Amino acid sequence: MSYRHRVIDSQLDQLLAHVAAIAIEGPKGVGKTETASRRASTVMQLDSAQDAAAIAADPTFTSFETPLLIDEWQKQPESWDQVRRAVDAGASPGNFLLTGSATPVAGVDTHSGAARIVSLRMRPMALFERRGWEPAISLTELFASSADVAASTDKTLSDYVDAIASSGFPGFYEAPPVARNQQLDSYLARIVDRDLPEQGYSARNPAALMNWLAAYAAASSTTTSYQEILDAATPGEADKPAKTTTMQYREKLSQIWMLDPVPAWDLRRSPFAGLAKSPKHQLADPAFVLRLLDIPASKLTTRFNYMLGPLFESLATLSVRAAVQAVFGRVGHFRTTKGDREIDLIAQDQDGSIIAIEVKLTANVTDEDVRHLTWFRDQIPDDVADLVVLNTGTRAYRRPDGVAVIPLGLLGE
Repeated sequence: MSYRHRVIDSQLDQLLAHVAAIAIEGPKGVGKTETASRRASTVMQLDSAQDAAAIAADPTFTSFETPLLIDEWQKQPESWDQVRRAVDAGASPGNFLLTGSATPVAGVDTHSGAARIVSLRMRPMALFERRGWEPAISLTELFASSADVAASTDKTLSDYVDAIASSGFPGFYEAPPVARNQQLDSYLARIVDRDLPEQGYSARNPAALMNWLAAYAAASSTTTSYQEILDAATPGEADKPAKTTTMQYREKLSQIWMLDPVPAWDLRRSPFAGLAKSPKHQLADPAFVLRLLDIPASKLTTRFNYMLGPLFESLATLSVRAAVQAVFGRVGHFRTTKGDREIDLIAQDQDGSIIAIEVKLTANVTDEDVRHLTWFRDQIPDDVADLVVLNTGTRAYRRPDGVAVIPLGLLGE
């Protein structure tokens, strides 16, 4: 399989000329090592005893040709501090790349790396990063108010369902469904069997942990409380896991990047009062939701159509997050505590410009669909660069009220 360009490639190319050390973080299997190794002269894999010993024996890295990639650095956490000290000693730009699929185990003390090591997040592939999808409208240009919102696509709802089911993991998404599903199931099984134990956590009741994860999956694209998630995971059970246990589930699953919630958005100088603070729940990839809930992709539009809207939003969230990385921005969600105003995604670039985004599982966008967007723009008109509805239609266009309607398959970086 030929290498596919990722947004993080552009980020690395911009940063390596100016930054001595960059850490790429994200779940196992998203392509961190492949992307980083394309820029490395030396690759040291710390899940290899031989490479780990070589790194430990040369704490100043004088015997390695740079750029040096230290893969799975969390296996030997002191390597992080070795890199930090090398940066303090004057390492040249582009000298170090670190990749990790988990944070160090509890009890291991490492310096934050602030001002020395720049961290970049790598997620599964966005739609526009996958083969067969042809983005035509750039989020970067939307921020700059220079995008031509006029394009068409032949993608239909069934294509989006296929994209949800196939996942964004480079090694999975082009595999036949039977093989792909087996890979996804094995990935989930390894969480309990290997990944969490490697983090120093062995679930006393693995079934309870997986039930909790399935309940979390069922809450995708919502701000459902964690108590409600626990109740859904243990229906009719009087002897529920303790709150401290479920907090450990969240902590440990976050450490291996399995949970990827969208934080609540806020603007410190904003005129908004009473904004909700709860995150919007998302897993690392929407394909995991189908596997955890035993939902066949072929029945997502019929028997299980109640999950189609949330999963389409999960897919859109994955793509928006990747596209925003091109401008080194961030993504949150907007909701008032009363619930009377809600916007699915707020994308913000480094300069504070905002694109407010609604995700709609429809081909036709109405005035009702955009009323929260136009209200939001009225509150902070100088900050809002654009308003967008991502939908399942076939044509992109701009409405008379200025809202850009863009089929999700046309959105790019």
